[in-house]
Amino acid sequence: MQLNTKRTLKVFWDHSKQYKLLLTGMLVSLFMTVSVEIVHPYFYKLFFDALVSEGAVSDIATTLIRILLIIVGIGLFRWTFERIKHFATGFFEIKVMRDLANTCFEHLHKHSYRFFSDNFTGSLVKKVNRMVRSYEGFADRIYFDLSPLFLKIIAIFGVLFWLKPSIGIVVLVWTIIFMTFNYWFTAYKWKYDIQRAKMDTKVTAALADTITNNPNLKFFASLKYELNRFKEITKEWSRKTMLEWNIGQIADSVQGLMMIGLEFAVFYIAIKAWQQGLFTIGDFVWIQTYLIEIFLSIWRFGRTVRDVYRNLADAEEMTEVLHTEHEIRDPKSEKQLSVVRGQIQFQDVTFGYDESSNVIDDLSFKIKSGQKVALVGPSGGGKTTITKLLLRLFDIQKGKILVDGQDIKKVTQDSLRSQISLVPQDPILFHRTLMENIRYGRRDASDKEVIAAAKLANCHDFIMSFPKKYDTFVGERGIKLSGGERQRVAIARAILANAPILILDEATSSLDSASEALIQGALENLVKDKTTLVIAHRLSTIMKMDRIIVFQGGKIVEDGSHADLVHYKTGLYKKLWDLQVGGYLDK
Repeated sequence: MQLNTKRTLKVFWDHSKQYKLLLTGMLVSLFMTVSVEIVHPYFYKLFFDALVSEGAVSDIATTLIRILLIIVGIGLFRWTFERIKHFATGFFEIKVMRDLANTCFEHLHKHSYRFFSDNFTGSLVKKVNRMVRSYEGFADRIYFDLSPLFLKIIAIFGVLFWLKPSIGIVVLVWTIIFMTFNYWFTAYKWKYDIQRAKMDTKVTAALADTITNNPNLKFFASLKYELNRFKEITKEWSRKTMLEWNIGQIADSVQGLMMIGLEFAVFYIAIKAWQQGLFTIGDFVWIQTYLIEIFLSIWRFGRTVRDVYRNLADAEEMTEVLHTEHEIRDPKSEKQLSVVRGQIQFQDVTFGYDESSNVIDDLSFKIKSGQKVALVGPSGGGKTTITKLLLRLFDIQKGKILVDGQDIKKVTQDSLRSQISLVPQDPILFHRTLMENIRYGRRDASDKEVIAAAKLANCHDFIMSFPKKYDTFVGERGIKLSGGERQRVAIARAILANAPILILDEATSSLDSASEALIQGALENLVKDKTTLVIAHRLSTIMKMDRIIVFQGGKIVEDGSHADLVHYKTGLYKKLWDLQVGGYLDK
């Protein structure tokens, strides 16, 4: 058994054992149901033996009615436990599936920023859904098929060996051969189940990627290209799925031939026993009933085992995610960050996104409490990387990052990020109402506080222009809003959060000049008494900063106020300033 299969079984069991009372009820009702099913055919034997017996018709009829009443009573007894079995199973599986979904959700979202950058959204959603659904299929096959099968086989063998040992031996040998063949065949088919599951994920990922990038399909007139690319993926999926199905059909064909052979052998022995007076008509009915039960159960055995393995295969990809260690982890102490001043310090920090090269080398600087600092420089200089490291979206290879003298690696991620408000260049909103999206900055805020923050961020007016106002849903990722509107909502969220440290990453880049002027006033209120980091390519937005740090190649090349830096005739900041201001003047 493969490692991930064992891990999947452990995940399923760890979630199942939480409901021991329901499990006990399910096992008791299963045992009682199977017991009744084994006893039931015996009374049909008595019924047919009485039917062909000699004696008065009235006496025979009385015996038949008495046996019939017993059969009805047994049927009602079985019906009762069947209902208990199904209701208990329904409660049990729903609870476990809910817990599995919650576990997947929590573990998935604890993965790092890098993890989500490297994986398609659609494929991750598919993996979670498949694991949850695979548990339902797995549990049903184990409980409704495999467990009753083994209980019935044991009981039926006992009866057959007592009734006619030669028949018992034939059926036992046949069953061993049959189940061995099925197990071997299922193990052989397992690799094809895995391949089919992986191709299923690839199809979903490809579809999700094109849906997310649907505007690009239109802008670049690339529907035919993407369709052909998708057709290649679905072609490979259909090939692997068809191969898996055909292998299953071969197994069913072999099983059918084996069943025909067993039925002939058993009835041949039974006829010889009847000739010797050792078998009655009722015994034939009894054996035939058991044979049908064995055929139905064992016929399902192959399919059931293959379904079990298929469900395990479907869950395997999510099992890999659950057993992938989180790149960014909280300290065992779960110490909380306490921010009083908001001072930030980088001490000899070295970081690279991969082992081939470093983005930042031995970087050191300090930002005082309440200081307003702009990070500028050419693209790729390390400005955005610094904010990601401060938020601990990545762990540094060397050095320390301190907030109020506390190493951010030694405090919980939530406590760190709750003290930092971020307004990114391209804000992503939930497909929820505007009220909910703004309140995300402080989830216990009242409606009045949300509206007040929206007014400060200059988004109240455009929100009130919508028919549903603050109850307007913004669409997936906020697609129903313009870029400027999304940024103003993000600014409102930051105003509401009121964290002591603020990061503005091109926060006004999507605004027109009129909106930018209005937002600048809101930002001036927002940054009061806060340690602020501003990333901006439009240098006109950072002239009032207390300090400007100029980055190039992951290193600080200049550091000072705007007034100081523009006087360095050969400085990088002066060149960038002249390019922007000169460009405007030329126009």
